[in-house]
Amino acid sequence: MEQYIQPFIQVTSMVFKEMLHCELNPDRAYFIGREGFLNWDISGLIALTGEVTGLVALSMKYPTAQKLTGLMTGAASNISNADMVDAVGELINIIAGNVKKSLEDLFKIIISLPKVVNGKAHFIVIPDDRTRLLCIPFKIFEDDILCLSINIKEG
Repeated sequence: MEQYIQPFIQVTSMVFKEMLHCELNPDRAYFIGREGFLNWDISGLIALTGEVTGLVALSMKYPTAQKLTGLMTGAASNISNADMVDAVGELINIIAGNVKKSLEDLFKIIISLPKVVNGKAHFIVIPDDRTRLLCIPFKIFEDDILCLSINIKEG
């Protein structure tokens, strides 16, 4: 499992540092069941297919999404919900694309177009009862948290 997870942590930290000039501090990862994401307001999702299949999601609260969108667009105010949806979708797309590139020596992976779930206390159902998501929380800014959730398996 470690061989899959480390590239996600490294790439996510690199994307935020190089693109947004933000330091991310990963916290202790934990597993969540089929219906995680209950505490988030907005989540960007990418499906993985090929020799590795699964899901990668980036979830956060609206204030965090608003700050990140401001950094991405250069606008500190008048950030719309549509702007946040675009920004979160773009972030997960960049993260998944870079992870795909870092794992291409090990696996052939195809990534989907990003999808964004937008709404307070939303949840995403994973169809396989045996499936658990690994949530890697990252501290960002002073007190904000975002979560990179990963569910992958070979084959």
